[in-house]
Amino acid sequence: MKDFKKYFIVPAPPEEVYVALTNPATIQLWTGEPAEMSTEPGSEFSLWEGAIVGQNLEFEEGKMIVQQWYFNQDEPSIVTFKMHPHKDGTSLEIRHTNIPDDEYDDVVEGWNDTYIRSLEEFYSEG
Repeated sequence: MKDFKKYFIVPAPPEEVYVALTNPATIQLWTGEPAEMSTEPGSEFSLWEGAIVGQNLEFEEGKMIVQQWYFNQDEPSIVTFKMHPHKDGTSLEIRHTNIPDDEYDDVVEGWNDTYIRSLEEFYSEG
């Protein structure tokens, strides 16, 4: 099992980034795919046509989201998004724990090249 932690700068205020990560209509705008998402702890979610699925664990509006991403393993894989105000928008801290070793490279590539890049491009174009 491996962990991933990285900071990204998203050119939008933390409140907008939070909405972009939790509102299904907004998620669809930056991913290009329908999304299932709720801010109800315990609810399940699905992004990118089921490529990412899991359960929402905790929310602090405009500041933090905690999710469990499903992998076929005993230890839960937890993703924590923390949003901090930054002079250029939001410093988005992502911490992803317990990533299966054989999935790690694909997950990191997904974070860098798809998930965050799509979010950054959405705000850069806006």
